[in-house]
Formats: sequence, C-alpha cells, structure tokens
Amino acid sequence: MPDTAFIRDADPLAEESTPPHHRHRHVPGPQTDAPPARPGMTGAQAVVKPVFTVLVIGLAFVSVFLAAFHTPTAHRLPVAVAASDHSAALFDVKLQRIAPEAFQVDRYPDEASARRAVEHRQAYAAYLSDGGKPRVVYAGANGPAVSALVAPLASVPRGEGHKIPVIDILPLSDGDSRGLSVFYASFGLVLAGFLFGQMTYQVAPRLSFGQRVLSLSLFAVVGGLATALIACTAFGAIPGPFFGIMGIITLMAGAVAAATVMLIRTFGPVGVLLGSIFMLVMGNATSGGVLPPDFLPGWLEPLASVMPAGVGVRALDGLAYFHHDGLTRGIVILLAWIAVCVGAVYLLDRIAASTGIAHAAHR
Repeated sequence: MPDTAFIRDADPLAEESTPPHHRHRHVPGPQTDAPPARPGMTGAQAVVKPVFTVLVIGLAFVSVFLAAFHTPTAHRLPVAVAASDHSAALFDVKLQRIAPEAFQVDRYPDEASARRAVEHRQAYAAYLSDGGKPRVVYAGANGPAVSALVAPLASVPRGEGHKIPVIDILPLSDGDSRGLSVFYASFGLVLAGFLFGQMTYQVAPRLSFGQRVLSLSLFAVVGGLATALIACTAFGAIPGPFFGIMGIITLMAGAVAAATVMLIRTFGPVGVLLGSIFMLVMGNATSGGVLPPDFLPGWLEPLASVMPAGVGVRALDGLAYFHHDGLTRGIVILLAWIAVCVGAVYLLDRIAASTGIAHAAHR
C-alpha cells in the first residue's frame, strides 16, 4: 500500500485545499559529510581563555602542594606520657631539645591508656615509664614522616648511658611499605569523581535529575568496588574489611562527583575551574594521605577535617589500622556533602523548570 503522504502530495485538490501557511516544500541542499557547525568562542577570547583557565589550575596545584610539602614541619604532635611527674617533666624537656614545638605532652594515668591512645590515633607516640623500664611506643601506620620524627627519641638517655627503646606497635602492612596506598586509592577516585562531574554535563547536558543521580550512584558504587578489588584483593595494599573500605571509597567518589556536578550546574564553565581547585588541588593536598594533617600549614590544616578527601582518608586509615578512628565522622560528613550537593542540583533544576513554564505561559 503506498504511503498516504505521497498520495496527498499527488492530489491537486488536496494541495489547493491546504492553506498556504501550512504547505511545506523540501528544498534539497548540498550533500556533505562534514559535521554540523558547533557554537563556541572565536577570536581573541578563544585563544586566551583556555590558556588562562589551565594556567590557573596548574599554578594553583604548584602553589598549594609546595606550600604544604616543600618543608613539612610537625606542629605539636600529641605524645602520651604515662610516668611519674618527675620523669614526665624530664622527658618533656628532652623532647623540646630534640625538636622544639614539634611535640605536645599529654599525661595519661597508666601505660594501658597511653598505649590505647596510640592505637586509636589520639597520640602519635607514648612514653611509658610507669613501674617498668622506660620505653617509647609509636604507630608506624602514621607514615614514614612520623616514624622518622619519633626515631630520635631513642637518643633520650634512660640513665647510666642507656637509651630508651623505641617500638613500633602498629606497623604498616607488608603490601604498603611507604604508607601511600590509601592516598593513591583515594586520589584516583577523587580524580575520577571530578571527571565524572565534568563529563556528565558535556556528554548529556539535558539529562533529567533522576537519570543524573542514577548515573552518579552507578559511578560511585562501581568505582568503589573496582578500587577496593584492586587495592585490597589484587595488591593487598590496604588491610581491613573489604566492604567497609569499598563503602568509604564509594562515599568519597560520590561526594566529589556530586560537588563537581553542583558547581558546574551553578556556575557553568567556571564550575570546572572551581571544582578542579577545591576538589582536586585543595582536597588532595590536605587529605593527610602523604603527611598527617598536623604537618600542614595552619591555613590548610582545617580543610583536612571537612573536605571529602581528608575525612575519607582518615576513615580508611581507621578501618585499616586505627580501630575505626574517624570512621563515624567520615561517613556523616561524606553523606552530608552528597545530600547538600544533590539537593542543590535538584532545587536549581526545579527553579529552571518553573522559569521555563512561566516563560511559555506568557508567550
């Protein structure tokens, strides 16, 4: 049976009865394989803007990381002391001679509580001299920087020329000799989260809110699972419960991705610049994965307790070594990042939809 459209076009009566403003005539154009023209910047703006944007990101990375790590200095690291008043005072004086302002002495009632403070990351080392031979214990899981700072404490004389033994009671795992695996795992997913937030608007700018949240959730879960399989199962670099580590990495990836989506949804192309500076540069520099936050400059240290990378790294360390230190706080803060950012995107989408309906009604 022939197509009804061709029958109507062949019928002169039908054509005469059709009003002129309803008639459509197809004018064939030149055939080409070239892609359609894409809107964008031209002229001097197109030359200068990419240079400016990339240099701002790159120089921010150089400046922040050099500020954080070019000469890292410990700032009053807590050291637990379980000893008599006299022994504690002498130990404090000798600490200040070894590294002024690097340590802060906190008194504990007995050796068990001081040792527990080290195991739960409330102190970086402990001086134990409560009824036994003096000794210093520390957690090597805090990383090589802390180990190097604690090692000279062996030079503190115990008396009669003897030195105090320094004992690592919480060493790094065999698969993570430099203590950087948590940082690398978190950095990889933080970078992926930023890239997801950027690409989701480049590839699908008109995606509905529900579909975008579904895509974000899928990215975070699959990314967390894959990273945990690589870091925990394949390399054995991060000890601890598999699903706990996967869960924290999932929340980290989701928080960074949601924050990037929110910034781009709010500020447009400028949101990419803001996301790269805050989520990637500031977040990773203050994460505590390379050095504990107590080694950071004063203006950077507070970010470690609120940025997704910082609270995520501490929660991962707590799962792997420090008896869940920072785990509850990390989960709460990461969930708050996700909820606030997703909520902001939802509100912006609703406002945009309401504005579009209002404009259509007034036409």
